[in-house]
Amino acid sequence: MIPCVAIIAQGSMGAGVGRRLTDHNVKVLTSLTGRSAASAKRAQEAGMQAVDDRALAEADILLSIVPPGEALALAQRLAPVLAAANHKPIYVECNAISPRTMLKVAEAVAPTGCAFAGAAIIGPPPRPGSTNTKFYTSGPLAKNVAVLNDYGLIVRVLDGPLTAASALKMSYAGITKCFTALGAAMMLAATRGGSDAALKAELAESQPELLGFLGKSVPGMYAKAYRWVAEMDEISDFVGEEFAENEMLSAAGRFYERMAADEAGHKEEIAVMDKFLRAQR
Repeated sequence: MIPCVAIIAQGSMGAGVGRRLTDHNVKVLTSLTGRSAASAKRAQEAGMQAVDDRALAEADILLSIVPPGEALALAQRLAPVLAAANHKPIYVECNAISPRTMLKVAEAVAPTGCAFAGAAIIGPPPRPGSTNTKFYTSGPLAKNVAVLNDYGLIVRVLDGPLTAASALKMSYAGITKCFTALGAAMMLAATRGGSDAALKAELAESQPELLGFLGKSVPGMYAKAYRWVAEMDEISDFVGEEFAENEMLSAAGRFYERMAADEAGHKEEIAVMDKFLRAQR
């Protein structure tokens, strides 16, 4: 039987996953509680059916796809509804959170009687024909989530504990997002120091692949920086306070905090980075 899937929420990733599933004849439920008109529009365009929180329990699989800082709050919000329901979906925690936070979410879900699986998403919101978006899942119920391979998603089951997928996401995102923050910070520092032209020329000559990566990742960061603040804090937590690199990753979070404010405000630093990168196009 084709499973019924609930997805919270309807951001770019949630709506993209919803669209991929509905394109494969999956009934996708969602809740618009506290969501914006833009979220409602994305849900409608993805073919997702808006229901109240109680009806979410009718799904076979519930995918939590929200900003990292909202993952635990969502589980706590849904816990009473899921506990009261006769039908129990598998609760799949897909967000960019540390293993420690993953266990807190699992703890919040446990009293509901729902099964629980850890997961992580690597890649952009899925688009028709694209294979760039992958779900990694772990824990005793991971194989139950892999049924979504038959309905347009790419789901890979990891050996190891419930938190294995979370650890993979933290490691991967720590590399890509910390490098983006470092590259952007040095573009700004070079510009302040008057060496931006020389830096651009040297990167183009000796590190063209790095410059190419930054040319895509830095502009792509502007609108996402607000989401990456909590994610970098989760990655810092994953590394552990006893290691010096914990502070490096936390500093990247503070950088993204500043970038999020710039995106919403005067955009001076964003203009500097755009100028730096335009010279290479």
